[in-house]
Amino acid sequence: MEITLQYFDGCPNWQTVERRLTELISGRPDLTSKRELVATAEQAERIGFRGSPSILVDGVDPFADPNVPVGLACRVYATPAGPAGAPTTPQLREVVLGDA
Repeated sequence: MEITLQYFDGCPNWQTVERRLTELISGRPDLTSKRELVATAEQAERIGFRGSPSILVDGVDPFADPNVPVGLACRVYATPAGPAGAPTTPQLREVVLGDA
């Protein structure tokens, strides 16, 4: 399984997601991760980028909301504690490892 962390420079939350993902996949050779910098509005439009940070699992955004516009913006996630700039570790665990 490949996990892609999409982000843009200046996003205050992508490093939080990167830390959480690194912890989750540590010791799991079946899981790989990479970063993808989204540098322009044109690139964001072309790839359907719905904000930073975005997490793709095998190319699919498990947190996708079709009502959120495409573009260079900070993404907001619904978490048990309310809106946040990154999904919680349990939310990431659920979409990456399939358990809560």
